[in-house]
Amino acid sequence: MEVSSAAQLIILQISFSFMIITHCVAAGRRTPSNAGGSYVERSCSSTTYPQLCYETLSGYSNEIQNNPRILATKALSVALSSAKSTSMAVRNLSGSRGLSRREAGPMGDCISVVGDSVYELQKSVGELGRDISGTDFSMMISDVQTWVSAALTDKNTCMDGFNDGGKLETSGVKTAVRRQVLKVAHLTTKALALVNNFASTTQANQH
Repeated sequence: MEVSSAAQLIILQISFSFMIITHCVAAGRRTPSNAGGSYVERSCSSTTYPQLCYETLSGYSNEIQNNPRILATKALSVALSSAKSTSMAVRNLSGSRGLSRREAGPMGDCISVVGDSVYELQKSVGELGRDISGTDFSMMISDVQTWVSAALTDKNTCMDGFNDGGKLETSGVKTAVRRQVLKVAHLTTKALALVNNFASTTQANQH
């Protein structure tokens, strides 16, 4: 399927912004301390994407040290930042005059569900920052897990709209969106794993 020059330009802009975001998340911060870096590496080893997990969180290891709450919160913040960038990129691509009608429908759905994802991750970051314990802690963790899981579902919904088994399967638009959305999905999956680890550790210490 051919893509117009306007759409091609937007796709190139999305790809460039994707590379910049990835670089900024993974680099440019203080060198990790031995203790904090080891803790982040150990924690990330139990996630689905350990390398991505470590690359995006090791720069925060001086702040994280051995604190599972801070680790989970940073993981959510990284996923949120990526979701915000993806939401902006999808909106920009949606506004391209080069989109076909077949592409415009799924793009509209993606704008909606990725926006929902941003909202759910924002709520999760704020909720995880609350200093509570006991029954309130269990309720808080349950809320965060629900919101983060919903954010993952939103991203799957976005991609499902392009799976028509036809021309959209080879669309340059789908490729650009998929690259962005998959990155956010992987970051969100990693964040959910670290939230679950934080919950297990905290609840075990309360007994």
